[in-house]
Amino acid sequence: MLQSTQTLMKEAIRKLGYDDGVYELLKEPERVLEVRIPVRMDDGSVKVFSGFRAHHNDAAGPIKGGIRYHPDLTVDIVKALSVWAGLQCGIAGLPFGGGKGGIACDPRRLSFGELERLSRGYVRAIAQIVGPSKDIPGPDLFTNSQIMGWMMDEYNKLKKYDSASFISGKPLVLGGSHIREQAGAIGIAICIEEAARKRRLRLKGARVIIQGFGNAGSHLAKLMVDAGAIVIGISDAYGALYDPDGLNVGYLLSRRDSFGTVTSLFEGTIPNEELLELDCDILVPAAVSRQITLKNAHNIKASIIVEAANGPTTLEATTTLMNNGILLVPDVLAGAGAIAASYFEWVQNKQGLYWDEEEVEARLRKKMTDAFNKIYDLAIERNVDMRLAAYMVGIGRMVEAAQYRGLL
Repeated sequence: MLQSTQTLMKEAIRKLGYDDGVYELLKEPERVLEVRIPVRMDDGSVKVFSGFRAHHNDAAGPIKGGIRYHPDLTVDIVKALSVWAGLQCGIAGLPFGGGKGGIACDPRRLSFGELERLSRGYVRAIAQIVGPSKDIPGPDLFTNSQIMGWMMDEYNKLKKYDSASFISGKPLVLGGSHIREQAGAIGIAICIEEAARKRRLRLKGARVIIQGFGNAGSHLAKLMVDAGAIVIGISDAYGALYDPDGLNVGYLLSRRDSFGTVTSLFEGTIPNEELLELDCDILVPAAVSRQITLKNAHNIKASIIVEAANGPTTLEATTTLMNNGILLVPDVLAGAGAIAASYFEWVQNKQGLYWDEEEVEARLRKKMTDAFNKIYDLAIERNVDMRLAAYMVGIGRMVEAAQYRGLL
């Protein structure tokens, strides 16, 4: 993941005409903290977990990025994700640098009490490098508003002031923002709308396949149905459901568990790999990385692909898709809605004035629409795919900030 990110960065920097010094500055995070977190388990034993927090580049402002819990999390994954967060901040025009953190754990195997003690322990471990004007974390994979609430409370115990603006993704009652949980899906939906407009495809009646039914995928499915599209396929870790006449998304949402699992309740499921290659208008990979590769890229039948997961398409497959006339909206653009909404929450916490749902969504729509069109126009102008164009936009903002600070 880190290597492919660096490959794209180098190409974007070359296209922008910058020298090798820019690549050397941006290819790795400027700081990475690795911590060990002891947790008293329910059976009385002590288990030690590994945690991480990476700051990519803070030239444009404080660090912003999520906290994920995942058993396969490594320091290199955290580094790559911090770079992506920095790109998203630049793409969305936010006064932040990118960051990412997390704990190598499986939250599904922890009790409620163990999860709370682990979350509080993580805050204590990273407290020296985070804060409302230094590094503002937020939720990510397998973390939620409850975990953010525990973390805010633990930070408040340590610092005693300004705890609300230390972290985003909180419950509304603790200073959270409207639509924060759906913001990622709303940002993806806006990208789908804009991509469909460019392709002169009517969203009403368009056939949509969503690989992944977690937070982003499930919210997106509902948004697509509300927009008049027909969701003909969804999947989770255990398989995929497909109906050419359209799935009952409302029923599926009512039956999914907290981890986005629903297909195990049905017979006649199909493999995730097969779902990706079915005929549709819009394909949304919203599960895990490296789902579209050279092996299956030629079999993709969608007209538009909008990446909701991190790195679902390899660089080689991206070239193949572009050559086949498929419009691919990259993860660093489509996923920028969540980090933009986190910024809105931080702003509201700072000023102590909270916006209603309509205002937050209107601000998010403007950010995402402007970002999409800027990247799409650059891709056309420079004859590159939208992924490379997105990197060029994000890196351009980082470089401008670094130049004004005298770092370059």
